[in-house]
Amino acid sequence: QVQLAESGGGLVQTGGSLRLACAHSALTFTNYAMGWFREAPGKEREFVAAITWSERRTAYADSVKGRFTPSTDNAKKTGYLQMNNLKPEDTAVYYCAAKLRGQENYAVWGEGTLVTVSS
Repeated sequence: QVQLAESGGGLVQTGGSLRLACAHSALTFTNYAMGWFREAPGKEREFVAAITWSERRTAYADSVKGRFTPSTDNAKKTGYLQMNNLKPEDTAVYYCAAKLRGQENYAVWGEGTLVTVSS
């Protein structure tokens, strides 16, 4: 069973940047896509961005286009979410997740990391 572990959350001021990391435990991640989701207080979990591990195709929610960028480092077995120009509305617990190519739903989830953006 693949496991994921996020890190890199914290407190940042409006306009600042953070980079989240998501380390996986798989022997190979070639056939996976890594997604990033967030859950703000009182709101449902929402999609943020995703990247396919081998082709590095990306997808974004409209709310983060031009500010957030997912990436991968195969040697470190880690995916990243670079978040720039952060806004108070980006405050949430951020989760990384993984799904195999062809799967509709993300089957593996990390425990989440809190990002707080102060105004």
